[in-house]
Amino acid sequence: MKAAVVHGFREPLRIEDVPKPVPGEGEIVVKIEASGLCHTDIHAAHGDWPIKPKLPFIPGHEGVGIVESVGRGVTRVKEGDRVAIPWLGYACGHCRYCVSGWETLCQSQKQTGYVLDGAYAEYAKAYADYVGIVPKGVDPFDAAPLTCAGVTTYKAVKMSGARPSSLIVVFGIGGLGHLALQYAKVAGATVIAVDLLDEKLDLAKELGADIAINAKKQDPVEEIKKLGGADAAICVAVSPKAFEQAYRCLRPGGTVVFVALPADNYVKIPIFETVLNAIHIQGSIVGTRLDLAEVFDIHASGLTKVIYERRRLDEVNECFHEVESGAAKARIVFEV
Repeated sequence: MKAAVVHGFREPLRIEDVPKPVPGEGEIVVKIEASGLCHTDIHAAHGDWPIKPKLPFIPGHEGVGIVESVGRGVTRVKEGDRVAIPWLGYACGHCRYCVSGWETLCQSQKQTGYVLDGAYAEYAKAYADYVGIVPKGVDPFDAAPLTCAGVTTYKAVKMSGARPSSLIVVFGIGGLGHLALQYAKVAGATVIAVDLLDEKLDLAKELGADIAINAKKQDPVEEIKKLGGADAAICVAVSPKAFEQAYRCLRPGGTVVFVALPADNYVKIPIFETVLNAIHIQGSIVGTRLDLAEVFDIHASGLTKVIYERRRLDEVNECFHEVESGAAKARIVFEV
């Protein structure tokens, strides 16, 4: 089968023939239709994080396709089902996190496209218990970004406490932010979009943002404070400055949700103001299997729109550069 393979960190991916996977106990093999590009794939391919993938490996954790074969003991899905292969490829199922509905914190987890070979390939193997079931009528090219960008931002909106009458700010309108603002609107909130590019802000307004602020032209903290401050700010921009602005735009009792992972790993947060204003600082990792099911149901109901560009898998290296430079409009999805 054809796959995009990482052989060396910061080296171009190679499109090559590799053996087609065979399902073991509890596993399935999926014929991939669509595979989304997440910035995490780039971090993996570059070896940016302290714990690095074992070389060689196949990236990709937004894979959607049809179950071609199932291994022994699989009853949850069957051949012919359309499924999504997410970042959380496996968890132990019995630790305190797994049994309390927080399998994304399991210390024995295995990540797709990082520890497990991913979906930048014609076929991918996955643990049947951890794939998402794609509802009928949901296009696989919509489902692919929802498998990570969707469930990640949906979880962040949940963690923000967004509700009717709340004021929510989304910093960074791209592959993640364009979905985050839609989930905040679904929750009934008034939404402010903050970005550096007018075209991203135009997209935000098309998708329902109530207010758009260009941080190059206006001070977002000042503008948001004029409105009384935000109940919550969700930062999906890969800039420590954006995180600090998100913190400073809050009203007393507000919540800042950290989502993006900038290369510069630290921000400056004042202790005095945090204590006196009872500010909540909340980290939010990808959502659970339940969150992913809810994301698909919301999309099947017509409440969200996924903005993506379709590309060929052999364009993967060019697409990596496009995402790194900020040129991608929103999400890129490979047609495998």
